[in-house]
Amino acid sequence: MLIKEGFCWPAFFFSFLWALWNRLWLVAAGLFALELAVNGALGALGVGPVVQAAVSLGLAASIGLLANDLSRWTYARRGLEFIDVVAGGGQEDAERRFLDRNPQITGVL
Repeated sequence: MLIKEGFCWPAFFFSFLWALWNRLWLVAAGLFALELAVNGALGALGVGPVVQAAVSLGLAASIGLLANDLSRWTYARRGLEFIDVVAGGGQEDAERRFLDRNPQITGVL
């Protein structure tokens, strides 16, 4: 499985729904609890809507930055092995470079 490096826009916009879609169950539960806790704390503190929006935007940006790392963490917990880092212009290009560097995976040497 290839996991891109960098910012994850779907996680930024949809957070725990993105995690559910990608079957990251613990991550989804953690994100849901985090969002509830942050919103509950902001409501209890009685902060204004501008501060609430700023905190929510900061939380969403943090989730977007960490989302792919959380995916890697989940897959490592499931026993999948990290093999290599490759760069490419898109998923197909990255797959091709990965398979060129690791021909033992295809069985063609």
